[in-house]
Amino acid sequence: MISGAHVILYSQNAEADRDFIRDVLDFPGVDAGGGRLIFKLPPAEVAVHPTDGPPQHELFLMCDNLDSQLAEFRARGIEITRPISEQRWGKLTAIRLPSGAELPLYEPLHPTAHSL
Repeated sequence: MISGAHVILYSQNAEADRDFIRDVLDFPGVDAGGGRLIFKLPPAEVAVHPTDGPPQHELFLMCDNLDSQLAEFRARGIEITRPISEQRWGKLTAIRLPSGAELPLYEPLHPTAHSL
C-alpha cells in the first residue's frame, strides 16, 4: 500500500533552501543524516496534465488566501517573483528561494482533493 509521496527539490544552494523551508515556511522536518532534512508537507494532491513536450514535474504550494499569504511573505522580506495572475483554475504567483529558484504558489478556484 502506498503510504505517502516524497518530493525532491534539486538546489544549487540546498542548505539555504532547507533553512528557508524550515525557518520561513515553518515546515517541521527530520534529519535523514548528514544534515539532509526531510520536511513534512501540508496535505497534497497530484494531477496529470497532457503535454506535447517532454514529460516534466512541477511543485506548487497551495494556500487558502493568496493575498494574505503574500502580505505575510512581504512582511518577512520574501521576494515575490511574479505578479498574481488569474488563471481559470486559480490565482497564481511565485516566491524566490535563497538559491534563486522560484517556488510557485496558488489559491485554487477548483475543487481540491487534498482533504478527501
